[in-house]
Parts: sequence; structure tokens; C-alpha cells
Amino acid sequence: MSVFNLRSNSDVLPIAAFWVLGLVWGANFIYMKMAVAHITPLQTVFIRVLCGLLPVALYAWWRGDLKQQHIKYAPHFLVMALLATVVYYYGFASATQFLPSAIAGAASAAIPLFSFVFAIVFLPEERFSLIRLTGLLSGCCGVIFIANPFADVVTLQNNMQGISYILVGALCVGSSFVYARKYLTPLNIPASALTTYQLGFSALFLLLITDFDGIEQLQDETHTLLGTIVGLGVLGTGFAYLLYYYLVNKLGAVKAASSTYVPPVVALLIGAVIVGESILPTDYLGALAILIGVYCLSKK
Repeated sequence: MSVFNLRSNSDVLPIAAFWVLGLVWGANFIYMKMAVAHITPLQTVFIRVLCGLLPVALYAWWRGDLKQQHIKYAPHFLVMALLATVVYYYGFASATQFLPSAIAGAASAAIPLFSFVFAIVFLPEERFSLIRLTGLLSGCCGVIFIANPFADVVTLQNNMQGISYILVGALCVGSSFVYARKYLTPLNIPASALTTYQLGFSALFLLLITDFDGIEQLQDETHTLLGTIVGLGVLGTGFAYLLYYYLVNKLGAVKAASSTYVPPVVALLIGAVIVGESILPTDYLGALAILIGVYCLSKK
């Protein structure tokens, strides 16, 4: 079944979920941009993880997926918490301090690039080819376009800092897919339980390292507070995870993963059309080059 074509009434929900997930993930960048204007990136990540954990944990508990025997795999859950949540979210939130939300969202298209590269290096079934080399080069060119090396010194400095944070986050979450495939998939633990453990360990870790001084400033900004708790946390993290695993069950992992192509476009549109951020032609060209790179890397 193609995620872009309806063949029967039973196709409606998965396709709707596909586009809703893309919209939710794409909107995350403007919510992060709003939050870091008042609180620190680490505080933003803590609120996001805590509010995202609650609906996923309730769902996993309702399904009976949480088991006591899973605790022996805690080291794997901790690794995933660091790679796929803490560092990943912190990198993206920090990037929005230096980049417009639209540009940060466009640069996030680098996530599948890292996923494919790590898969080629560490998974024997994945093969390198000329088209994949072309995709890697196209993706690198896209990142360079977005960084805009011909900008003035101050803009270039901000761009480089923002892009660096995005690349660190993308590198971590990209490697996490390979780690999960090698070490967690064989365990046959339900996805809702894996997500609960991942977010749970993340929340505990963030509780230990986060400086909460000044976090109360967010309560004076009602719009930003709701955007952070509901938009970024409940919807952008918890609900998004549930939608994603619903798509994995209905469409398969490959088609579900293609939903990561939607958020960069959504972030660009929200930033340029709704928020009115200044977007250069090279930014659109960079986003397109990254998406072309991702498409090429997905080919055998």
C-alpha cells in the first residue's frame, strides 16, 4: 500500500496519521524556538520529556506492556535515552537559539542521512553504492547551503553554531536507530514499553542534570507555556511516538520512517508563512539537496 494513495476506507486512518505525524513533528521547531526565548534548552527538554512520558506510559500500562523482567535490559534503555532523547532533543532545542525555527527544521532532514550512514557501516545487510555516495554528497552540500558560508561574520557564526547543534542531535538520533536494531529489536519488547523506558530514563537523567533556576518564568507566558507542554510535550513527543508506532504496525517500518521527510517542509512553511521568518533561496535549496540525498541513500 502506498501511503499517498487510498485504496479502501481502511487506508484512511493510517494515511491521516502519516500526515498528522509530519505536521506535529514539523511544528516542534517553532515551539522549541518559543520556549528557549524564556528558559534554557535543558529546561525545555525536561518539560518536553516529562509531558511526553505521561501519555506513552499510560498507554503502555493500559496495554499491559510494562513487565518487571524488562529491567535487566536497563543499560540498553539508558543508552537509547541518551542518544535518542536527551542529546538529540538538547541539540535541536539549542539550535533554535541561533537559527530561525524554519532553518533548524530544514537542517533536521540530516537525521536520515546519519541513519543510513551508520546502517551501512554497522549493519552487514546494508551495502554502499554509487547512488548512496551521491546521496551523501548531496546531503553534505545541503547542510553547507543552509549554513550559508558567504554570509556576514555574525550571521555565519550563528549559523555554524546552530548547524553544529543540529548535526550533533542528528548524529545521536541517527546512530540510535542502528543501536536499537542491533540490541533492542531482537528482545521483542513492545514499542510502547520501549518508549516508556526510554523517556522514563531520560526524565530521571534530566532531573539530575537540569538547573531549574528561572524555569518559573515560563508561567508568565501563557502561549509559550501551553505550546511547550501541549505542543512540544504531549503532542510533539508522547502523541507523536504513539502515532509513529501505529504507523509501523499498519504500514511497516520503512513507510513509517518516510514520515521524517515531512517535518522539514512543515517547519519551513510555518517559519516562512505563519511566523514570517526570513528565509533565503539557499535555505530552500539546501533543504531540497538534503531530501534528495536522503532519497538516494535509501536506494540499494
